[in-house]
Amino acid sequence: MIIRVEGVRPMIVNLLNKLARRDMLDEHERAVLMAAPAGTKQFGPRRNIVRQGEPLTQSMLLLDGFVCRYIDLADGKRQILEFHMPGDFIDLQGFLLKSLEHNMASVSPVTVALVPHTTLRHITENEPHLTRLLWFTTLIDAAIHRQWIVSNGRRSAIARVAHLMCELDTRLDVAGLSDGNSFFLPFTQADIADATGLTSIHVNRMLRVLRDDGVMTFRDGRVTITNRPALADIAEFDPAYLYLHSEPR
Repeated sequence: MIIRVEGVRPMIVNLLNKLARRDMLDEHERAVLMAAPAGTKQFGPRRNIVRQGEPLTQSMLLLDGFVCRYIDLADGKRQILEFHMPGDFIDLQGFLLKSLEHNMASVSPVTVALVPHTTLRHITENEPHLTRLLWFTTLIDAAIHRQWIVSNGRRSAIARVAHLMCELDTRLDVAGLSDGNSFFLPFTQADIADATGLTSIHVNRMLRVLRDDGVMTFRDGRVTITNRPALADIAEFDPAYLYLHSEPR
């Protein structure tokens, strides 16, 4: 079920869509989430949002734009660990960890809602079901990380790119940000390369193969999937790890 903006503060509608896909939210829980942000903050593209080891006193809910988790190696190479999109808590783990062991940066211009850790503590102490749902979102992050390990360790180059596109398409659809056939993706081929452990040249070749085979196109910041079954088959994509079914949590 996609929650519409009417009657709901637009700033967190994508988060509500994600949670409502997996479990029921009552009006009180929606109100608690809508009241949680203490403000918003904007970042330009390619800016650090959270630095490794930086003390954290608040967590950020992504309202607009795309963010990546990443680690820089000594030789200057970057490994992207996950992409985040509107509706994602990008550093909810920091509530308990108090810092992150990796960096977070904007891929595009972004807007985030700032949720103080004192507010999250109040939620965890007074809203057990909502706490479980927020915990659930961090478990989805962990499941995504495991799939990325499989991709970068065992999948072929074309399967890595195809799997990433299938995942992003599914996650954007859950948040209500896909029109069913295409989605906005402000990534460079270098971003895709850093996420898949490939070179930009190799990514370019794989995207060209997918285009020439009539499976998908990536042009001017927009992905258009022209043969969804073929893309999923190339990727061996099974969305089960995203836990899209609704049941009591």
